[in-house]
Amino acid sequence: MTALERRGLLDPPSSPRATAMGMLMRMGRDRLGMMTDAANRYGDASRLAVGPKTLYFFNHPDHAKHVLADNAGNYHKGIGLVHARRALGDGLLTSEGDLWRKQRKVVQPAFQSRRIALQAGVVAQEAAGLVERLRGRIGAGPVNVLDEMTTLTLGVLGRTLLDTDLGRYSSIGDSFAAVQDQAMFELASLSAVPTWIPLPRQLRFRRARRDLGRIVEELVAGRRSQTGDRDDVLSRLIVSADAENDPAVGQERLRDELVTLLLAGHETTASTLSWALYLIDLHPDVRQRLHDEAVEVLGDRLPVFEDLHRLRYTSMVLEEVMRLYPPVWILPRKAQRADEVGGYRVPAGADVLVCPYTLHRHPAFWPEPERFDPDRFDPGRTAGTAERPRYAYIPFGAGPRFCVGNHLGMMEAAFVIALLMRDLRMEKVPGYRVVAEPMLSLRIRGGLPMTVAPAG
Repeated sequence: MTALERRGLLDPPSSPRATAMGMLMRMGRDRLGMMTDAANRYGDASRLAVGPKTLYFFNHPDHAKHVLADNAGNYHKGIGLVHARRALGDGLLTSEGDLWRKQRKVVQPAFQSRRIALQAGVVAQEAAGLVERLRGRIGAGPVNVLDEMTTLTLGVLGRTLLDTDLGRYSSIGDSFAAVQDQAMFELASLSAVPTWIPLPRQLRFRRARRDLGRIVEELVAGRRSQTGDRDDVLSRLIVSADAENDPAVGQERLRDELVTLLLAGHETTASTLSWALYLIDLHPDVRQRLHDEAVEVLGDRLPVFEDLHRLRYTSMVLEEVMRLYPPVWILPRKAQRADEVGGYRVPAGADVLVCPYTLHRHPAFWPEPERFDPDRFDPGRTAGTAERPRYAYIPFGAGPRFCVGNHLGMMEAAFVIALLMRDLRMEKVPGYRVVAEPMLSLRIRGGLPMTVAPAG
């Protein structure tokens, strides 16, 4: 008998095994609803019977802290991301152990604060370009905001991290959509469907992987043809790949890492900006405060790095957007050894879930959790915040696998919202129904059509 067994730990309350197949089907069509219902029905800890699996769902900040930080070494990437490996390969998002630590070490220097500060001018230029493109759509009918934000974030990613222009790859957005679709299909089916079966989704995925492979090869070939030393992520990944004993392994890891970087580097920020514009449109008072702040701080110039701490309300709005619609909406893990979480027994090999989407709506830590209220994040407002645990808010994950690109993404989002609110007015097309789609990030299903008008 193990020490944990001798302590007589409790098992979390469990959903009925008879509902397992229904839960599996729901995971495919309504993942957010499934997690929200579990949190409401069972509280802070539960066991969910989903098809042949039992998922241990923990929904308290202390539980998140234990799994993601305090005992992170015991929890490897789990359901969903393990299955996504068939779609994404062994990039930084899905790899484990020594390989993950090596990959993180390679890319980490590109995300240091000093380097991000030096990229502020590039980010501001790309944000200004977005504003000008949208200005050209005034009176011209709806524009899909998600498409525009994807173009923006790919432009920023290309110039800041890869020192290249990604704009010439017009297919990249559609290819990433097909890869995400396959990754979520792998999750919903628990990888039970062989990839060689010619389903339309899997055929699209194969084409997308070939397209992304072609783009990666062109990026690498272009960089190898250039002279001079460079210290961007692309150059660092090429050096790391060349150092592998097996050239084929090096090339495969280079491809996987670049595909993951391209996907994660643009998807989360594009989704956050789309959700921000949606919520701002619903709250005219928030829009006015953002406009006033941008005019006061920026005048008629572009933002600079030092403006980030001056755009205080803009940052508060973005934090509240990510509370309601966290870019990393779920954090799946697999227990390597038996453990105790909040007094509950977790057996070795258990699939464990921490869900920022539900954690950010926990009524014990967020009064009126469904209400959009940026003032929750006002540093000067102490009521209700002193008792809120640090891990009640984890939009970028937590612990050693905290999102490496969060600072770049936040600067990008703040600059874009400030310039858009200063110069333009974005309004959702009346009657359009906005639905959250939980993929690798939490995006708006089908995009967000909005019309463009001058500010004020």
